[in-house]
Amino acid sequence: MAAIFKPPSAFVSLTSRFPLKTYPEIKRSDVPIVVTPTLWIHPPRSVSQTSDSVLSADVECLKWQAYLALRGLTGIELRRDIAPEGCINGTLPNLHVPSDDVLIGEEELLAAQSIPAWVDKKLGVDSTADPLEGYKDQSSRVESRAWISLLEGVVHAALMLSQPSPSFLHSLIFPSSTTPLNESLQKVLAQPPAPLTGLSSIIPPMGTRVNTSTILSQYKDAITSLSERLGTDKWFLGSSEPTPLDALAFAYLHCILHVDHSIRTEVTRWVNLVAWEWKVRCIVRDGFVH
Repeated sequence: MAAIFKPPSAFVSLTSRFPLKTYPEIKRSDVPIVVTPTLWIHPPRSVSQTSDSVLSADVECLKWQAYLALRGLTGIELRRDIAPEGCINGTLPNLHVPSDDVLIGEEELLAAQSIPAWVDKKLGVDSTADPLEGYKDQSSRVESRAWISLLEGVVHAALMLSQPSPSFLHSLIFPSSTTPLNESLQKVLAQPPAPLTGLSSIIPPMGTRVNTSTILSQYKDAITSLSERLGTDKWFLGSSEPTPLDALAFAYLHCILHVDHSIRTEVTRWVNLVAWEWKVRCIVRDGFVH
């Protein structure tokens, strides 16, 4: 039977020139085991060894930094060299933590939405069992939703407008894969209602239009309201301990105070907002390894 399936001599002659070789197994290099929780973030504005060099320039990453620190966690490491494409869901931040399993070397990578559950486990508490979510009463809990919506809507839109646009030449040489500004603004702002009458009511809308003056006017009102609501309280809405709203408010105030744009002036006009941001900034930066 073996003779029947003998390969042709021409094939044998050809393959003899490319003999099959085996190579020794490539040993895995020694990868440092994560022994300290490490938050992956967008880089800070300053790479120098200053006190603010641990605070991300990205408002979303900074929000989670503030959340961790305001929950009382300290000694957290940071990584600034990982692109969003290498993270869960393609977005930063991610939290790299040692595994709770007894096997040495196993680790966990958590997306941002999994961080609160990990913090609860770390602190030995269950924050989900509190129906008030840390706020002093039910009305404050409901009110917090409106403030979160305001910060993530109008305030976020104004922060986006403050970012410098690349030159036309730079855009041609280095095309960006990010969504155009107008489209990004439309995602964070409420869509205007469709016209009910007139010829335009039967014509489908084309493109996106953003009224910059309206956004900045609404932003000014939002900052004024934020200052008035904080007053002389230690935490927003009169809470005795920091809440997720405080983490979010700090992230936006800090980012706004570090942009070269007129929106910064609207915050600096209010002494209580500036003083509160500085107080929280000290807490947040002390929660991370410099």
